[in-house]
Amino acid sequence: MLEISQALLVATTVLVVFAVVAYVVALLAARAVKPKSVPATVKVGAGAAAGSAEPRRPVAAAGDQITARPGRTSSSGGRGVAWYGGKFTQGALILLTGSLLARFLATGHAPFANHYEFAVSFSWGMILALVYFEHRYRVRTLAVVVLPVILAMLLYASTLSYAASPLMPALQNSPLLTLHVFTAALAYGAAVIAFGAAVMYLLGPHIKWSGWPKLDTLDDLGYKAVIITFPMLTIMIILGSVWANVAWGRYWSWDPKETAALVTWLIYGAYLHARVVGGWRGKRAAWLLVLGFAAIIFTYFGNLFFGGMHSYA
Repeated sequence: MLEISQALLVATTVLVVFAVVAYVVALLAARAVKPKSVPATVKVGAGAAAGSAEPRRPVAAAGDQITARPGRTSSSGGRGVAWYGGKFTQGALILLTGSLLARFLATGHAPFANHYEFAVSFSWGMILALVYFEHRYRVRTLAVVVLPVILAMLLYASTLSYAASPLMPALQNSPLLTLHVFTAALAYGAAVIAFGAAVMYLLGPHIKWSGWPKLDTLDDLGYKAVIITFPMLTIMIILGSVWANVAWGRYWSWDPKETAALVTWLIYGAYLHARVVGGWRGKRAAWLLVLGFAAIIFTYFGNLFFGGMHSYA
């Protein structure tokens, strides 16, 4: 089963590569299409009096080819390519879910117990978030930034040993372990959406492609993603504290990973406070989201350099 799990991980990586290519091609196709001009008047019919007209109706911009609902076609082909990108991403989610399930069956515990397993779980959370936000908000162009991050994590996971080992005593509280890491995967997954929206917002003024989302859309999307990230981080920290007390006899020990998680939580809390109370929008808010995701990456990799009680993960 471990070999099956690893094979599914490799297949997931291949599908993500296909998805990246599809979305890039779709964005380039949207770039090549100029928005159609709208005539000043549109006659109502042949029997209408001269000069009779109905109000002008807006024509969809070329960028709608990427953000429109899946399944529709486009004469330019841009939307169709993006549709395939979405299907590749959904297929990657299914395969990676299968990889995690196969590892669960092989090891007898949730696949959240070491650095390799959390790398895969982290990737799963990011793909899940991308599929959800694509389906919910139809901003497919976001995948151009988010998918390379997912691909990098999948490639990193493939460099780690996938061999199973017995759980250390601190990890044998299965319900708390499962819930703690599962909420972390959800939080980190939503955070990459906020990060992608923030990066695209910061790049937006310098890019004139018709497929690029509007800045207001990206700003709002980053906020909606943090609405998921922050509560999940809160639950993750609470569950981690309870787990620490069960395993090590104290709720908090200022371990490097614990401290980094707290700093990450404070950054996203500051973002929500600044936006809701201070009315922060635009570049300042976007930079906070970039900083928040950088803190997440540091939280994940930092213990490899600083050790501590979470050195196993």
